[in-house]
Amino acid sequence: MKLLKGMNTLLVAKGKKVTRIDLKKDRPDDATLTSLMLGPTGNLRAPTIKAGKTIMVGFNSEVFEEVLT
Repeated sequence: MKLLKGMNTLLVAKGKKVTRIDLKKDRPDDATLTSLMLGPTGNLRAPTIKAGKTIMVGFNSEVFEEVLT
C-alpha cells in the first residue's frame, strides 16, 4: 500500500478506540489495513496525518497530543 510506504507505525482512531499497528514487525495484509483506515462511507478516515515514521488515521485528541508534541 503506497500510503504506508516507509512508515513504522499506524494509529487508527475510531471514536475512543485506538488501534496501534507496528508496520515493521506485525504488518497485516493490505485488505486488513484498508478496512481499518476506511470510514463508514468508504473514504479514508479524516484527518490522516504523517508525522515522521508514524501515520495517524482518524481523530483522537490524546493520540494527536502524544505524537505531535
